[in-house]
Amino acid sequence: MPPAGPGLTRRCLVCALPASATAPLLAAAPAHAKGKKIIKTSKVKKGKIVAKRGVVVTQTKKGRFRVFSATCTHQGCRVSSVDRKEIGCPCHGSRFSAKNGFVLSGPATKDLPPVAFVIEKGVIYLA
Repeated sequence: MPPAGPGLTRRCLVCALPASATAPLLAAAPAHAKGKKIIKTSKVKKGKIVAKRGVVVTQTKKGRFRVFSATCTHQGCRVSSVDRKEIGCPCHGSRFSAKNGFVLSGPATKDLPPVAFVIEKGVIYLA
């Protein structure tokens, strides 16, 4: 967003609110600290939201894990459900693919961003 000039107010183009009104929602997502433990692979089953790390971990097939941001790309709400096929946001009903984070249904128009991770000795860590 370009800087506001003298006498101009910056506005969020998506929601028509002042940009400062959206900042707390976006700032609420935790920074991903490299090397921090996320979860043991044995506890993931079909999928798991790890609020402490701000991520959602999915296992769409046995041994095939994915990690995405748990912050919905629509208005910054935390996703609340996950299974082998979908990740769901409770705020406005957006649905994302558990396989690749792609938007399945809106109002979100941007995919969930992937989060880099590594697996060592049955534990998933942030990369």
